[in-house]
Amino acid sequence: MSRRATMQMTKLLVGQTRQRLFSTATSKAVSSGTKFAPNVSGQRFTNHGILGSTPISEGRYWSTVASEVSKEGKTVQPPKVEYSGEDDHQGGGKTVAISSYWGVAPPKISKEDGSPWRWNSFRPWETYTADTSIDVKKHHKADTFMDKFAYWTVQTLKYPTYLFFQRRHICHAMLLETVAAVPGMVGGMLLHAKSLRRFEHSGGWIKALLEEAENERMHLMTFLELSQPQWYERALVFAVQGVFFNAYFVAYVVSPKLAHRIVGYLEEEAVNSYTEFLIDLEKGLVENQPAPAIAIDYWRLSPDATLKDVVTVIRADEAHHRDLNHFASDIQCQGHELKEYPAPIGYH
Repeated sequence: MSRRATMQMTKLLVGQTRQRLFSTATSKAVSSGTKFAPNVSGQRFTNHGILGSTPISEGRYWSTVASEVSKEGKTVQPPKVEYSGEDDHQGGGKTVAISSYWGVAPPKISKEDGSPWRWNSFRPWETYTADTSIDVKKHHKADTFMDKFAYWTVQTLKYPTYLFFQRRHICHAMLLETVAAVPGMVGGMLLHAKSLRRFEHSGGWIKALLEEAENERMHLMTFLELSQPQWYERALVFAVQGVFFNAYFVAYVVSPKLAHRIVGYLEEEAVNSYTEFLIDLEKGLVENQPAPAIAIDYWRLSPDATLKDVVTVIRADEAHHRDLNHFASDIQCQGHELKEYPAPIGYH
């Protein structure tokens, strides 16, 4: 078949297909620029008189119209969905116009008292009350060579940070959280890939590790409400995160049980750091200022909560991460796989 015959056949097929999909009224209305408005109600609408009384997804419909009209150089504005919402850094319940591709408006979320929910990074059903009764003095004794290697690795890394930050607890905590949020993400990612490769379940450990990473990130978001890092602190975080992410990735690929043990000892040091933070708060060396709004909502604290309450629940979180990682390392040291034991999920 020649090239000319092929092009003619293609045009014929396209023309027949268009006649089936779009009626003459539709083509004329679009090409002539006639205004026709669907009956929009909620998340879907019914189009009367053009394609028949058929429910069509709003965003899908307008994307089709836009592609047809653009050929003529004309513009048709899609319908906008009005909703009241707030972002993490906005207040006052400003009305924002959102035009969703599928025509689905974001749901209106409110607290138990009826006030609007402020945060887009987490929802009310993701909040929790921290278990502050957890043992914060627990320590895994390093008996084996692997345990001693993990312990002294963490001890070696902690002294430069102590010398750099000294008693600047909030700045120290911000750096600590940028590091502590890495292992859960790396471990969860590698377990996710392993689960896909082997066509097997993970025993909930993927979810547990990703929950840990998200929880550590929320610690950082909380401290950012209290203090902003300087440029040199940001540069330090950039460098430390780049080195630690790749080093931990390699360590987890080579020996997951060693990687989890290192994180277990790292979380022990985090618990100790927050304990020192609390001591200085009690002594009055650090101002016990009101708790940020994001902390009150995330940990379900009382409205009159203070920084001391925030540090207390964060320390409890770190103790939970300590136990989780030591538990994961113990499972593998005994010759088992993580999937054989259910992961301690549901704390966060």
